[in-house]
Amino acid sequence: MADLPLKPGSTIGIFGGGQLGRMLAMAAAELGFATHIYCDHDGSPASQVATRTSVAAYDDMAALERFAGSIDVASFEFENIPTEALEFISAHTRLAPGANTLDTTRDRLVEKEFVAGLGIPVAPFVNIGEELDLDLDEIGDKIRFPALMKSRRFGYDGKGQVRVVSPGEIHAAWESLDRAASILEEIIPFEREFSTVAVRDDGGEMLFYDLTENDHEGGILRRAQVPAAAPPEIHEKARDIAGIIAARLDYVGTFAVEYFYCGPDFEHPLIVNEIAPRVHNTGHWTMDAALTSQFENHIRAIAGWPLASTIRIADAVMTNLIGDDLLNWPRLAKSPENVLHIYGKDEIRAGRKMAHVTRLSPRTGWN
Repeated sequence: MADLPLKPGSTIGIFGGGQLGRMLAMAAAELGFATHIYCDHDGSPASQVATRTSVAAYDDMAALERFAGSIDVASFEFENIPTEALEFISAHTRLAPGANTLDTTRDRLVEKEFVAGLGIPVAPFVNIGEELDLDLDEIGDKIRFPALMKSRRFGYDGKGQVRVVSPGEIHAAWESLDRAASILEEIIPFEREFSTVAVRDDGGEMLFYDLTENDHEGGILRRAQVPAAAPPEIHEKARDIAGIIAARLDYVGTFAVEYFYCGPDFEHPLIVNEIAPRVHNTGHWTMDAALTSQFENHIRAIAGWPLASTIRIADAVMTNLIGDDLLNWPRLAKSPENVLHIYGKDEIRAGRKMAHVTRLSPRTGWN
């Protein structure tokens, strides 16, 4: 195991080759680190900017051993890495955040039970097992309809979710999810969606980025903007909740907590929707509108470096370019207020995040 802090020239290992891995590798290079990407496909966006890439299955133990021997610390850009791979890496080198974080956050049922167990409000939910042995009357006593049936694993960007209007639709919804283990979650009548992106080092110090206001279309994040239109007490409450979650997980690195804001008249105005145990799409604005990006602070945290300032220096609206949106890059690049980030993906597809653009304006509001 390498001593901390890691010296420039050390190698950061990153599981996953997508755009988050790409931006982590770029941030690591700015601090003088080499990067080694481990992913299961050729031509990944991260491999285009990394020092080295290994292409192998996530259960290839020989490849994992070679990967572990070439790096000084490992991290990840997505959640669906086999537990066995993480345990293997942890036995050979340092992994940050730890495998326990993914065990808690990649299963929707485990995550919701964890958050609720901390006394933090979540949407009412019911576990849907693989046998669908349920008392429909009992479900109606626990949650109100309409509801969302969500697969417990592998759901992202609106995938693995089905709207359920009444108990009579539960079976058909479950069938549409290929009878996957799922949860049935009450739909919350929220006013706005917010997220807190934060970073925590291995000594427990935490820094927070400004609360972000988010808009989704078809389950995919369309835009994120700061400052968020929220009362001061909501900004503070969101930070408090993120701090409690990170401390209980003994988290190291950048992460995000997504919230539903229901308004001041509700018993619980702020409800946790999800935890993202990694750098996060709603924090992309930090690349251009904060003193230090979420990506640099993640690298600093896992390398044992001091965390850097999260102060916001401009207002920002970050818009994802999805599918054919990328074809508008010539127009977007003309505006001096726009900062364009293109991910280098090899094929434009509907629903695929191809790039993002951040529009900057003079700083106002909360910090």
